[in-house]
Amino acid sequence: MLRTLKDLFDALLPPQGGAAPADDEHPLQLATAVLLVEVLRADARFGAAERRAVVDALKEKFALADDEVERLFELAEQAVRDASDYFRFTSRINEGFDMARKVRIIELMWRVAYADGCLSAHEQHVMWRIADLLHVPHGAYVHAKMRARDAMVAGGAAPVDG
Repeated sequence: MLRTLKDLFDALLPPQGGAAPADDEHPLQLATAVLLVEVLRADARFGAAERRAVVDALKEKFALADDEVERLFELAEQAVRDASDYFRFTSRINEGFDMARKVRIIELMWRVAYADGCLSAHEQHVMWRIADLLHVPHGAYVHAKMRARDAMVAGGAAPVDG
């Protein structure tokens, strides 16, 4: 447990001058996972579908093995419980990702929000707040939402905005 917390806090510290490029990827992975888990937790009744959406998003975004995704998910859950705001995570993403990658994160977050077929007002609020902190333009935010919604419909689900 203590090693896990140390790993988490080390990952959130600014990179050191001589850090290898692969070392820079871990804090970005954690920050992304935290935002995905935060959307999952925004739904008071989250279940297996939302969790599966987070796992699938992490695998797709970072091409991680199953055990790596599980570890990242656990670290993200702990970070969300301990965090008082989104800033340290969104600032890390703003430093490390270009706009296209940030918009892709927003789309993946929408997939998590839509995973249970129902979009709550709280989920929409969390999405808007995070998109704003990532400086994602409103048009890109809306298009990411539409792509995620279309993917759900194509998969046989009929999402309901609530």
